[in-house]
Amino acid sequence: MFLGVPTIAWAFLAVSLIGAVFTANAFVPVRRIPALFMPSFFGSWLTAELALHHVFWQSIASVVFIELGALVAWPGWVGLFITFGSWVGLLVLFADGNRARRTFDTALQDVEAVRETKGVPRRHVVLPFSKRRRGVKLTRDIVYRRVAGTVLKLDVVAPAADGANRPAIMQIHGGSWVMGDKREQGWPLLSHLAANGWVCFNLNYRLSPGATFPDHLVDLKAGLAWIREHADQWGIDRNFIAVTGGSAGGHLAALMGLTANDPEYQPGFEDADTSLQAAVPIYGVYDFTSRLGTNRLPFWYRRLERQIMKAFRDEEPDKFRRASPIDQIHPQAPPFFVIHGDRDTLAPVEEAQYFANMLRQTSRAPVIYAELGGAQHAFDLFCSPRTAHMLAAVLRFLDATHANTPPDPDPHAIA
Repeated sequence: MFLGVPTIAWAFLAVSLIGAVFTANAFVPVRRIPALFMPSFFGSWLTAELALHHVFWQSIASVVFIELGALVAWPGWVGLFITFGSWVGLLVLFADGNRARRTFDTALQDVEAVRETKGVPRRHVVLPFSKRRRGVKLTRDIVYRRVAGTVLKLDVVAPAADGANRPAIMQIHGGSWVMGDKREQGWPLLSHLAANGWVCFNLNYRLSPGATFPDHLVDLKAGLAWIREHADQWGIDRNFIAVTGGSAGGHLAALMGLTANDPEYQPGFEDADTSLQAAVPIYGVYDFTSRLGTNRLPFWYRRLERQIMKAFRDEEPDKFRRASPIDQIHPQAPPFFVIHGDRDTLAPVEEAQYFANMLRQTSRAPVIYAELGGAQHAFDLFCSPRTAHMLAAVLRFLDATHANTPPDPDPHAIA
């Protein structure tokens, strides 16, 4: 007993408050308090993408507490009302995820309209997240580069049936440029694309602090050159290769699309064709310079300087601009599909908005931007409704772009 009130009632109130804090944090994650930044991110991320799971565990907890007599005193009733309010918020979060379909439909209208005028039908779309993908084969750990004492490997997921001239895509994992692996990221999207006729390559690359930018980018360009060199082996059209990636992988995917055939990033293979025909960066990082004044905390820039760039922004600003996709925009950029969540605390959405707007003003190719309401960073790591809609949308964009691409383009042509 506490002040005459049963302990179980206070315990129910405490648990209800914890659940409500998680729900509120998903709507307003902490951005400016260093000690709370990462706990808030993880709480927001897990709650937004697993909203119905939270409703489930809160329901079980409520039933248990009520059976134990939590409603015999006022704290228990307060806890119950707080729980009801938390459920309302969680259902709103779940609805936000489902509304992603409308966001993608609106964003893709123009690019698909062009496709449909050419009489190219949409291909059958396999439902995302099926545990077994019939007609898909996986080949692991193919060595594509040996450099600086490191053996770099890639995995291939492709239609099981042999084919020729199939479109291809390379996936770049995230992990703040210092961690991550091809085995951990991108598989829902790649298996979805492979089930619909795409040949997909998931690549590892050197990581910091051992690697210094642009080592990461150089490795990936070498991987792209390897893919083109082995196009016949995998039955792909070497004239249509796309790129995608999330977070740091989104940053590198954007740079891959914007720095085609740049000899600075192709030491030893300067003549290789590293052009790409489409780019899909997801919750990417587009600015290393902090020019936009977005709400990044100081520790992010310290890591960038010490581990990734190994330079100080104020002493070598040019180096940081060259690493920023915003500074690499040009008229010959390939079609882009930029995807970002409006509650992203690790990669501020303002950067994605600015990047997409600048690219639209400059590029002669389509630029599609989809801003997902309620989405945190790394939202696609869960089999949530939002992710399911994203997989379908990326396939639609890539199919439309492939259909709209003239045969045998010259990647070295200058308009």
